[in-house]
Amino acid sequence: MKLATLKDGSRDGQLAVVSRDLAQAHFAAGIAPTLQRVLDDWNFLSPQLEDLYATLNAGKARHAFPFEPRRCMAPLPRAYRWIDGSAYRSHVERLRRARGAEMPASFDDEPLMYQGAGDGLLGPCDDAVFASADWGIDFEAELAAVTGDVAAGTGADAALERVRLLLLANDWTLRNLVPAELAKGFGFVQSKAAAAFGPVAVTPDELGPAWRGGRVHLVLSSERSGEPFGRCDAGPEMAFHFGQLIAHAARTRPLGAGSIVGGGTVSNHDAASGHGCIAERRAEESLRLGAAATPYLQHGERIRVEVVGADGQSVFGAIEQQVVVRA
Repeated sequence: MKLATLKDGSRDGQLAVVSRDLAQAHFAAGIAPTLQRVLDDWNFLSPQLEDLYATLNAGKARHAFPFEPRRCMAPLPRAYRWIDGSAYRSHVERLRRARGAEMPASFDDEPLMYQGAGDGLLGPCDDAVFASADWGIDFEAELAAVTGDVAAGTGADAALERVRLLLLANDWTLRNLVPAELAKGFGFVQSKAAAAFGPVAVTPDELGPAWRGGRVHLVLSSERSGEPFGRCDAGPEMAFHFGQLIAHAARTRPLGAGSIVGGGTVSNHDAASGHGCIAERRAEESLRLGAAATPYLQHGERIRVEVVGADGQSVFGAIEQQVVVRA
């Protein structure tokens, strides 16, 4: 099924069920007011939402209305945790080679991961507002999983069974602030702005055979100001599947239902597929041409990120955001 959170003036919005083709929606207030409430009691509430979803897809929901992505908040506007990995080797290799650094010795054994801010997550069409373009504004086209409760020390196979929903994400990064933060040896804070998420959260079964091995085997497309930027296959080159990423995040602590775990910038070794962020394209240019040529984002530019299924329909809806620089 597909679920969305619609703006209603509150911090957590109002839960709605969305049809498979993203054309119609129906409020789910009679079942649960918010997505977090569903995740807290998944086994009891999700079957009721599935029934409403089937009725909506059959065209028999009496109070259905046209679905408008611009009315959407992030599916989980306030997540208990937003933890992002970096599971694509080509992304990590390019960025590190461009700055003369080697791959982490542990990359093949342990995922790279950081914990970001889970409050104030952006909706799919919300402006991305920054104080300065000098910060090096960059998007990162990603996929993420929403978990149920995960006990500390849960293994990868069991962790994969705790995936409740899948999300489309844009993890905004301020590249020119990254070096100073990493030099302190402690981690990202100021260089990671509020991430944005696609209009709908999707249960893994909606992807059919494209969901296998804990990975989404579909192409993630991105555009910069109307021009194609990347068409990267999210499945085959994901070094750690979502079960492994979740297990890593839960190695020493439990994850509460409603935690979001990202897979990192989707990337392919074949540069002909484009790139899932500007920093990776700049790294490719530096390695190939001796210097980066592609600038970071400026005021008024737009980013669009989307995944289309085998049936030609948008899976999560699109993230379409405009960059706004307010000095």
